[in-house]
Amino acid sequence: MAKWRCKICGYIYDEDEGGEENGIASGTKFEDLPRDWLCPLCGAPKDEFEKIE
Repeated sequence: MAKWRCKICGYIYDEDEGGEENGIASGTKFEDLPRDWLCPLCGAPKDEFEKIE
């Protein structure tokens, strides 16, 4: 599973953890998040995220 970082605020979306506080189950791949999903910290769209090692 991968991690994705918001280029605006630095929030890390970890596919292993998901975002249960936002209704996203653990194990949810970034690509499988809804198109209109936004960064929970700053509201940036998915295209403002970059995959990190």
